[in-house]
Amino acid sequence: MKVLLSELKQPRGSCWQVRMDQHAVSFRSEAEARAFIATLEARLQAPHGLPQARGASAG
Repeated sequence: MKVLLSELKQPRGSCWQVRMDQHAVSFRSEAEARAFIATLEARLQAPHGLPQARGASAG
């Protein structure tokens, strides 16, 4: 997943946007956006177990 951080200039100030492929999330500050990215990256890199297969029926 590609994660990009950008500042968006607006008439009432600026906000920060984190883009994840086609999805975007806006934040009021750069610190909030960077904290979100850190949490996202930690979750993506965390070990993920595969679900256990249900018991195969004996035939």
